[in-house]
Amino acid sequence: MRTIKLLNKAKPYILEFTKRADMVLFALCFICSIFGVVVIASATKAYDGGSFKYVFVQVFALLVGIVLFVVLTVLDLDVIADKWIILLVISVVLILALVPFGEDDGTGNKSWIRFLGIGIQPSEIVKVIYVVLMAKHISTLKEYKNLNHVFSLAQVAAHFALFFGLIIVISGDLGSALVFFFIFAIMLFFAGLKLYWFVLGIAAVAAVIPFAWEHFLKDYQKARILAPYDPSIDPKGDGYLWQTNQSKLSLASGRFWGTGLGNGPQTQNPYSNPAKHTDFIFSVIGEELGMFGCIIVFILLMLIIIRCTYIGLTSKNLMSTLVCLGVAGTLLFQTFQNIGMCTGLTPVIGLTLPFFSYGGSSIFSLFAAVGLVSGVKYRPKPQRFYHYN
Repeated sequence: MRTIKLLNKAKPYILEFTKRADMVLFALCFICSIFGVVVIASATKAYDGGSFKYVFVQVFALLVGIVLFVVLTVLDLDVIADKWIILLVISVVLILALVPFGEDDGTGNKSWIRFLGIGIQPSEIVKVIYVVLMAKHISTLKEYKNLNHVFSLAQVAAHFALFFGLIIVISGDLGSALVFFFIFAIMLFFAGLKLYWFVLGIAAVAAVIPFAWEHFLKDYQKARILAPYDPSIDPKGDGYLWQTNQSKLSLASGRFWGTGLGNGPQTQNPYSNPAKHTDFIFSVIGEELGMFGCIIVFILLMLIIIRCTYIGLTSKNLMSTLVCLGVAGTLLFQTFQNIGMCTGLTPVIGLTLPFFSYGGSSIFSLFAAVGLVSGVKYRPKPQRFYHYN
Protein backbone atom coordinates (compact mmCIF):
# COMPACT_ATOMS: atom_id res chain seq x y z
CA MET A 1 0.00 0.00 0.00
CA ARG A 2 2.82 2.37 0.86
CA THR A 3 4.45 1.75 -2.53
CA ILE A 4 1.18 2.49 -4.31
CA LYS A 5 0.78 5.75 -2.36
CA LEU A 6 4.32 6.81 -3.29
CA LEU A 7 3.65 6.01 -6.93
CA ASN A 8 0.44 8.03 -6.87
CA LYS A 9 2.31 10.99 -5.39
CA ALA A 10 5.08 10.67 -7.97
CA LYS A 11 2.71 10.22 -10.92
CA PRO A 12 2.17 13.98 -11.61
CA TYR A 13 5.95 14.57 -11.59
CA ILE A 14 6.56 11.62 -13.89
CA LEU A 15 3.89 12.83 -16.30
CA GLU A 16 5.33 16.35 -16.25
CA PHE A 17 8.81 14.99 -16.91
CA THR A 18 7.73 12.84 -19.86
CA LYS A 19 5.82 15.80 -21.29
CA ARG A 20 8.63 18.35 -21.02
CA ALA A 21 11.74 16.18 -21.50
CA ASP A 22 12.81 15.01 -24.94
CA MET A 23 11.46 11.47 -24.82
CA VAL A 24 12.07 11.02 -28.56
CA LEU A 25 15.79 11.53 -27.98
CA PHE A 26 15.71 9.26 -24.94
CA ALA A 27 13.87 6.52 -26.84
CA LEU A 28 16.38 6.61 -29.72
CA CYS A 29 19.33 6.39 -27.32
CA PHE A 30 17.70 3.62 -25.31
CA ILE A 31 16.94 1.57 -28.44
CA CYS A 32 20.54 1.92 -29.59
CA SER A 33 21.83 0.87 -26.16
CA ILE A 34 19.63 -2.23 -25.95
CA PHE A 35 20.63 -3.09 -29.52
CA GLY A 36 24.25 -2.69 -28.39
CA VAL A 37 23.77 -4.98 -25.37
CA VAL A 38 22.42 -7.73 -27.65
CA VAL A 39 25.35 -7.42 -30.04
CA ILE A 40 27.88 -7.27 -27.17
CA ALA A 41 26.38 -10.49 -25.78
CA SER A 42 26.95 -12.17 -29.12
CA ALA A 43 30.43 -10.70 -29.60
CA THR A 44 31.65 -11.92 -26.19
CA LYS A 45 29.89 -15.30 -26.12
CA ALA A 46 33.02 -17.15 -27.19
CA TYR A 47 35.26 -15.42 -24.64
CA ASP A 48 36.49 -17.28 -21.60
CA GLY A 49 33.71 -16.96 -19.02
CA GLY A 50 31.09 -15.98 -21.59
CA SER A 51 29.25 -12.74 -22.03
CA PHE A 52 27.63 -12.38 -18.59
CA LYS A 53 30.24 -9.97 -17.20
CA TYR A 54 30.13 -7.71 -20.25
CA VAL A 55 26.35 -7.65 -20.40
CA PHE A 56 26.07 -6.99 -16.67
CA VAL A 57 28.51 -4.05 -16.78
CA GLN A 58 26.82 -2.58 -19.85
CA VAL A 59 23.31 -2.87 -18.40
CA PHE A 60 24.42 -1.44 -15.04
CA ALA A 61 26.10 1.50 -16.81
CA LEU A 62 22.94 1.98 -18.87
CA LEU A 63 20.84 2.22 -15.69
CA VAL A 64 23.29 4.77 -14.26
CA GLY A 65 23.08 6.63 -17.55
CA ILE A 66 19.28 6.77 -17.40
CA VAL A 67 19.48 8.29 -13.91
CA LEU A 68 21.99 10.87 -15.19
CA PHE A 69 19.71 11.63 -18.14
CA VAL A 70 16.83 12.40 -15.78
CA VAL A 71 18.96 14.45 -13.37
CA LEU A 72 20.64 16.55 -16.08
CA THR A 73 17.33 17.07 -17.87
CA VAL A 74 15.80 18.58 -14.74
CA LEU A 75 18.79 20.63 -13.59
CA ASP A 76 19.12 24.13 -15.00
CA LEU A 77 21.98 24.26 -17.52
CA ASP A 78 22.80 27.85 -16.55
CA VAL A 79 23.20 26.85 -12.92
CA ILE A 80 25.48 23.95 -13.91
CA ALA A 81 27.57 26.18 -16.18
CA ASP A 82 27.94 28.83 -13.47
CA LYS A 83 29.88 26.25 -11.45
CA TRP A 84 32.54 26.32 -14.17
CA ILE A 85 35.46 26.60 -11.74
CA ILE A 86 34.40 23.41 -9.97
CA LEU A 87 33.82 21.68 -13.31
CA LEU A 88 37.24 22.77 -14.56
CA VAL A 89 38.97 21.50 -11.42
CA ILE A 90 37.15 18.16 -11.63
CA SER A 91 38.18 17.76 -15.28
CA VAL A 92 41.84 18.52 -14.66
CA VAL A 93 41.97 16.27 -11.58
CA LEU A 94 40.40 13.37 -13.53
CA ILE A 95 42.97 13.66 -16.30
CA LEU A 96 45.90 14.15 -13.89
CA ALA A 97 44.77 11.05 -11.97
CA LEU A 98 46.00 9.07 -14.97
CA VAL A 99 49.60 9.94 -14.03
CA PRO A 100 49.75 7.74 -10.91
CA PHE A 101 46.80 5.41 -11.55
CA GLY A 102 46.41 5.18 -15.33
CA GLU A 103 46.65 1.90 -17.23
CA ASP A 104 46.95 1.38 -20.96
CA ASP A 105 44.61 -1.65 -21.14
CA GLY A 106 46.80 -3.08 -23.90
CA THR A 107 46.07 -0.21 -26.31
CA GLY A 108 49.21 1.86 -25.80
CA ASN A 109 47.10 4.73 -24.42
CA LYS A 110 47.23 5.38 -20.68
CA SER A 111 43.50 6.06 -20.57
CA TRP A 112 42.02 3.89 -17.83
CA ILE A 113 41.81 3.97 -14.05
CA ARG A 114 40.97 0.61 -12.49
CA PHE A 115 39.90 -0.26 -8.97
CA LEU A 116 38.12 -3.35 -7.62
CA GLY A 117 38.01 -4.73 -11.16
CA ILE A 118 36.08 -1.69 -12.46
CA GLY A 119 37.57 0.50 -15.18
CA ILE A 120 36.83 4.20 -15.59
CA GLN A 121 37.93 6.20 -18.64
CA PRO A 122 38.26 9.83 -17.44
CA SER A 123 38.28 11.29 -20.97
CA GLU A 124 34.69 10.08 -21.52
CA ILE A 125 33.48 11.96 -18.45
CA VAL A 126 35.60 15.02 -19.22
CA LYS A 127 34.13 15.26 -22.75
CA VAL A 128 30.71 16.02 -21.29
CA ILE A 129 32.10 18.61 -18.87
CA TYR A 130 34.18 20.15 -21.67
CA VAL A 131 31.06 20.69 -23.79
CA VAL A 132 29.49 22.73 -20.97
CA LEU A 133 32.69 24.64 -20.19
CA MET A 134 33.41 25.56 -23.80
CA ALA A 135 29.78 26.54 -24.45
CA LYS A 136 29.82 28.74 -21.34
CA HIS A 137 33.11 30.37 -22.30
CA ILE A 138 32.25 31.07 -25.94
CA SER A 139 28.72 32.33 -25.19
CA THR A 140 30.01 34.66 -22.47
CA LEU A 141 32.58 36.16 -24.84
CA LYS A 142 29.92 36.48 -27.53
CA GLU A 143 27.48 38.16 -25.14
CA TYR A 144 29.75 40.56 -23.29
CA LYS A 145 32.78 41.01 -25.54
CA ASN A 146 33.70 40.51 -29.18
CA LEU A 147 34.25 36.84 -30.01
CA ASN A 148 36.17 37.80 -33.14
CA HIS A 149 38.66 39.95 -31.21
CA VAL A 150 42.12 38.43 -31.05
CA PHE A 151 42.15 38.41 -27.23
CA SER A 152 38.79 36.63 -27.05
CA LEU A 153 39.94 34.00 -29.51
CA ALA A 154 43.21 33.61 -27.61
CA GLN A 155 41.22 32.81 -24.46
CA VAL A 156 39.12 30.04 -25.99
CA ALA A 157 42.17 28.70 -27.85
CA ALA A 158 44.03 28.45 -24.53
CA HIS A 159 40.97 26.74 -23.02
CA PHE A 160 41.00 24.16 -25.80
CA ALA A 161 44.79 23.75 -25.69
CA LEU A 162 44.65 22.95 -21.97
CA PHE A 163 42.40 19.94 -22.49
CA PHE A 164 43.94 18.83 -25.78
CA GLY A 165 47.45 19.06 -24.35
CA LEU A 166 46.61 17.22 -21.13
CA ILE A 167 44.96 14.35 -23.02
CA ILE A 168 47.83 13.99 -25.49
CA VAL A 169 50.70 14.36 -23.01
CA ILE A 170 49.27 12.34 -20.12
CA SER A 171 47.24 9.59 -21.78
CA GLY A 172 48.45 9.67 -25.39
CA ASP A 173 44.81 9.22 -26.46
CA LEU A 174 44.81 10.87 -29.88
CA GLY A 175 41.23 9.77 -30.62
CA SER A 176 39.73 11.55 -27.62
CA ALA A 177 41.92 14.60 -28.23
CA LEU A 178 40.56 14.89 -31.78
CA VAL A 179 36.99 14.79 -30.43
CA PHE A 180 37.84 17.79 -28.23
CA PHE A 181 39.18 19.59 -31.28
CA PHE A 182 36.03 18.85 -33.31
CA ILE A 183 33.78 20.15 -30.50
CA PHE A 184 35.90 23.31 -30.32
CA ALA A 185 35.65 23.95 -34.08
CA ILE A 186 31.90 23.21 -34.28
CA MET A 187 31.07 25.57 -31.43
CA LEU A 188 33.16 28.42 -32.80
CA PHE A 189 31.57 28.05 -36.24
CA PHE A 190 28.01 28.20 -34.95
CA ALA A 191 28.86 30.98 -32.49
CA GLY A 192 29.66 33.17 -35.49
CA LEU A 193 33.45 33.21 -35.65
CA LYS A 194 34.55 34.86 -38.90
CA LEU A 195 35.76 32.54 -41.65
CA TYR A 196 39.13 34.25 -41.91
CA TRP A 197 39.94 33.00 -38.41
CA PHE A 198 39.28 29.42 -39.57
CA VAL A 199 41.60 29.97 -42.53
CA LEU A 200 44.31 31.28 -40.22
CA GLY A 201 43.64 28.41 -37.82
CA ILE A 202 44.05 25.82 -40.57
CA ALA A 203 47.31 27.48 -41.61
CA ALA A 204 48.53 27.47 -37.99
CA VAL A 205 47.64 23.80 -37.53
CA ALA A 206 49.43 22.93 -40.77
CA ALA A 207 52.51 24.74 -39.48
CA VAL A 208 52.41 23.02 -36.08
CA ILE A 209 51.75 19.49 -37.36
CA PRO A 210 55.41 18.72 -38.30
CA PHE A 211 56.61 19.81 -34.84
CA ALA A 212 53.84 17.89 -33.04
CA TRP A 213 54.47 14.85 -35.25
CA GLU A 214 58.13 14.85 -34.33
CA HIS A 215 57.95 15.64 -30.62
CA PHE A 216 54.54 14.54 -29.27
CA LEU A 217 53.41 11.48 -31.21
CA LYS A 218 54.99 8.14 -30.42
CA ASP A 219 56.21 5.83 -33.16
CA TYR A 220 53.27 3.44 -32.83
CA GLN A 221 50.84 6.37 -33.14
CA LYS A 222 52.55 7.57 -36.30
CA ALA A 223 52.42 4.07 -37.75
CA ARG A 224 48.71 3.72 -36.91
CA ILE A 225 47.90 6.99 -38.65
CA LEU A 226 49.87 6.19 -41.80
CA ALA A 227 49.21 2.45 -42.09
CA PRO A 228 45.85 2.67 -43.96
CA TYR A 229 47.46 4.86 -46.62
CA ASP A 230 51.01 3.50 -46.82
CA PRO A 231 51.21 -0.25 -47.61
CA SER A 232 54.93 -0.34 -46.85
CA ILE A 233 54.28 0.18 -43.12
CA ASP A 234 52.47 -3.15 -42.73
CA PRO A 235 52.87 -5.04 -46.04
CA LYS A 236 51.64 -8.37 -44.65
CA GLY A 237 48.68 -6.83 -42.82
CA ASP A 238 49.49 -8.68 -39.59
CA GLY A 239 50.66 -5.68 -37.59
CA TYR A 240 49.03 -2.26 -37.41
CA LEU A 241 46.41 -3.28 -39.99
CA TRP A 242 45.54 -6.61 -38.41
CA GLN A 243 42.45 -5.41 -36.54
CA THR A 244 41.17 -3.54 -39.57
CA ASN A 245 41.71 -6.54 -41.83
CA GLN A 246 39.85 -8.78 -39.38
CA SER A 247 37.04 -6.23 -39.34
CA LYS A 248 36.83 -6.10 -43.13
CA LEU A 249 36.68 -9.91 -43.28
CA SER A 250 33.73 -9.84 -40.88
CA LEU A 251 31.92 -7.15 -42.85
CA ALA A 252 32.46 -9.01 -46.13
CA SER A 253 31.25 -12.35 -44.79
CA GLY A 254 27.99 -10.84 -43.54
CA ARG A 255 26.79 -9.77 -47.02
CA PHE A 256 23.36 -8.09 -46.88
CA TRP A 257 21.38 -10.07 -44.29
CA GLY A 258 24.22 -11.40 -42.14
CA THR A 259 24.97 -14.83 -40.73
CA GLY A 260 22.64 -14.41 -37.74
CA LEU A 261 23.35 -13.48 -34.13
CA GLY A 262 25.78 -15.94 -32.58
CA ASN A 263 26.73 -17.43 -35.94
CA GLY A 264 29.46 -15.16 -37.27
CA PRO A 265 32.64 -17.15 -38.04
CA GLN A 266 34.91 -14.22 -37.21
CA THR A 267 32.81 -12.96 -34.32
CA GLN A 268 32.59 -16.34 -32.63
CA ASN A 269 36.31 -16.97 -32.99
CA PRO A 270 37.80 -15.81 -29.64
CA TYR A 271 41.16 -15.14 -31.31
CA SER A 272 39.96 -13.08 -34.28
CA ASN A 273 39.82 -9.56 -32.82
CA PRO A 274 40.04 -8.80 -29.09
CA ALA A 275 38.37 -5.39 -29.59
CA LYS A 276 35.29 -6.66 -31.46
CA HIS A 277 32.97 -5.81 -28.55
CA THR A 278 34.45 -2.30 -28.14
CA ASP A 279 36.03 -0.35 -30.99
CA PHE A 280 35.07 -2.88 -33.68
CA ILE A 281 31.47 -3.62 -32.70
CA PHE A 282 30.38 -2.33 -36.11
CA SER A 283 32.15 -5.28 -37.77
CA VAL A 284 30.20 -7.68 -35.55
CA ILE A 285 26.96 -6.01 -36.63
CA GLY A 286 28.08 -6.25 -40.26
CA GLU A 287 28.90 -9.95 -40.03
CA GLU A 288 25.95 -11.21 -37.99
CA LEU A 289 23.27 -8.74 -39.08
CA GLY A 290 24.68 -7.85 -42.49
CA MET A 291 24.58 -4.59 -44.37
CA PHE A 292 20.92 -4.31 -43.36
CA GLY A 293 21.94 -4.17 -39.68
CA CYS A 294 24.67 -1.63 -40.44
CA ILE A 295 22.17 0.61 -42.24
CA ILE A 296 19.77 0.44 -39.29
CA VAL A 297 22.57 1.36 -36.88
CA PHE A 298 23.66 4.27 -39.07
CA ILE A 299 20.08 5.57 -39.39
CA LEU A 300 19.51 5.39 -35.63
CA LEU A 301 22.71 7.31 -34.88
CA MET A 302 21.94 9.92 -37.53
CA LEU A 303 18.47 10.42 -36.04
CA ILE A 304 20.04 11.07 -32.62
CA ILE A 305 22.51 13.55 -34.12
CA ILE A 306 19.76 15.29 -36.11
CA ARG A 307 17.56 15.48 -33.01
CA CYS A 308 20.35 17.06 -30.93
CA THR A 309 21.06 19.52 -33.75
CA TYR A 310 17.38 20.41 -34.13
CA ILE A 311 16.96 21.11 -30.41
CA GLY A 312 20.08 23.26 -30.46
CA LEU A 313 19.18 25.28 -33.54
CA THR A 314 15.64 25.95 -32.29
CA SER A 315 16.88 27.16 -28.90
CA LYS A 316 16.83 30.93 -28.41
CA ASN A 317 19.77 30.79 -26.01
CA LEU A 318 23.32 30.68 -27.40
CA MET A 319 24.86 28.58 -24.64
CA SER A 320 22.07 26.00 -24.93
CA THR A 321 22.55 25.93 -28.69
CA LEU A 322 26.29 25.37 -28.33
CA VAL A 323 25.83 22.57 -25.79
CA CYS A 324 23.43 20.73 -28.11
CA LEU A 325 25.70 21.19 -31.11
CA GLY A 326 28.72 20.12 -29.05
CA VAL A 327 26.96 16.87 -28.15
CA ALA A 328 25.86 16.38 -31.76
CA GLY A 329 29.42 17.05 -32.95
CA THR A 330 30.82 14.49 -30.52
CA LEU A 331 28.41 11.82 -31.76
CA LEU A 332 29.02 12.73 -35.41
CA PHE A 333 32.81 12.57 -35.18
CA GLN A 334 32.86 9.31 -33.23
CA THR A 335 30.33 7.65 -35.53
CA PHE A 336 32.18 8.41 -38.74
CA GLN A 337 35.63 7.77 -37.25
CA ASN A 338 34.56 4.41 -35.78
CA ILE A 339 32.91 3.23 -39.00
CA GLY A 340 35.97 4.47 -40.89
CA MET A 341 38.24 2.39 -38.62
CA CYS A 342 36.16 -0.72 -39.21
CA THR A 343 36.14 -0.28 -42.98
CA GLY A 344 39.80 0.72 -43.32
CA LEU A 345 39.09 4.29 -44.41
CA THR A 346 40.53 5.97 -41.31
CA PRO A 347 43.32 5.11 -38.85
CA VAL A 348 42.64 3.00 -35.77
CA ILE A 349 42.65 5.57 -32.95
CA GLY A 350 40.43 3.88 -30.38
CA LEU A 351 37.04 5.57 -30.56
CA THR A 352 33.90 3.66 -29.67
CA LEU A 353 30.68 3.56 -31.68
CA PRO A 354 28.28 5.69 -29.59
CA PHE A 355 25.67 3.71 -27.59
CA PHE A 356 26.67 0.40 -29.23
CA SER A 357 30.25 -0.33 -28.12
CA TYR A 358 30.98 -1.94 -24.79
CA GLY A 359 32.16 0.49 -22.13
CA GLY A 360 30.55 1.67 -18.93
CA SER A 361 32.20 5.10 -18.93
CA SER A 362 31.12 5.65 -22.52
CA ILE A 363 27.47 4.67 -22.08
CA PHE A 364 26.71 6.67 -18.92
CA SER A 365 28.64 9.69 -20.21
CA LEU A 366 26.65 9.63 -23.46
CA PHE A 367 23.35 9.54 -21.56
CA ALA A 368 24.58 12.41 -19.41
CA ALA A 369 25.38 14.36 -22.58
CA VAL A 370 21.98 13.79 -24.18
CA GLY A 371 20.44 14.61 -20.79
CA LEU A 372 21.92 18.09 -21.17
CA VAL A 373 20.29 18.32 -24.60
CA SER A 374 16.97 17.14 -23.21
CA GLY A 375 17.29 19.79 -20.51
CA VAL A 376 17.34 22.49 -23.18
CA LYS A 377 13.89 21.33 -24.31
CA TYR A 378 12.72 20.79 -20.73
CA ARG A 379 13.62 24.32 -19.64
CA PRO A 380 13.53 26.64 -22.69
CA LYS A 381 14.77 30.18 -22.10
CA PRO A 382 14.25 33.28 -24.20
CA GLN A 383 17.39 35.15 -25.13
CA ARG A 384 16.85 37.84 -22.48
CA PHE A 385 17.22 35.22 -19.77
CA TYR A 386 20.61 34.15 -21.10
CA HIS A 387 22.17 34.51 -17.65
CA TYR A 388 19.96 33.08 -14.94
CA ASN A 389 21.03 35.57 -12.25
